Amino acid sequence: MKTLMIKTHEVWLEVLMASFMSNTDNKKVLSNFSDILFRHFTWLENEHIVLDESYNYDRDHIPIKVEKLSDILKDITNRLNEIDLQLMAIDNKALSSRISSDLYYITSVLMHMKDEKITAFNMERKYQGTILSQEATDALTLFLFEESYKEYELIMIYNYLKMHSSDSYMNRIFQILIEESFFHLKSFGDMQAQMGLLGVPRIVMKDLYQVEDVVQFLKDGINEELAAKEECIKLSEAVAKESPELEKFFNFINQQENYHIALMEDALKHFKKANNE
Repeated sequence: MKTLMIKTHEVWLEVLMASFMSNTDNKKVLSNFSDILFRHFTWLENEHIVLDESYNYDRDHIPIKVEKLSDILKDITNRLNEIDLQLMAIDNKALSSRISSDLYYITSVLMHMKDEKITAFNMERKYQGTILSQEATDALTLFLFEESYKEYELIMIYNYLKMHSSDSYMNRIFQILIEESFFHLKSFGDMQAQMGLLGVPRIVMKDLYQVEDVVQFLKDGINEELAAKEECIKLSEAVAKESPELEKFFNFINQQENYHIALMEDALKHFKKANNE
């Protein structure tokens, strides 16, 4: 079960990375498949919780640097076939049947997917033909690397908290934050790929998501969101003269952070009240 969960985690990320690489209709299909595989991951996680088995979000290195889309699709297909074989170890036959059926369809689509030349690793650092100064390019590069990891980290943290909470009010907030982080991760991942800088986010340390002090976690999270707002403002200002579209985009992201802060403040108040703190 633990191996199965790890392998599902890895292939979810690999399919997500493949979606960032694509510049054709394949992108949407791969993105949808990554969403399905993430759901599989959470369902397998729930099985661990039901069976009272310990687990974490550790995983192995995921090599994604390819010249053709077909190269990574071949690796993904092999991983999916391996997972399908391991599903026999699950006692929950309804779950194993559902996942197996999904994997059969996904692999059948991947086998006939039109190939593409991949430019997501060329290190050109150009975004949609926009000519940015060295300073703006460096600022954008650093932001994308830091924030793509941060959003992946937040997805894993909020997911872990949601999986271990029976508080429906808190879980509603965690789910909103998961969905918001997915949007940001996909946006930043697409930008990284267009700039030739795509990379898999590093592994999230277990101390970050196995939260013992929820109050302190929420307080720290609010401060991190405030810091993220400042980074968005700085980046927006850095690209303002050279790319009005990028300026608008990062202002848009900045405004979204306001609601994230409000949600976390709401969660903090609710948690304190529910636990008489």
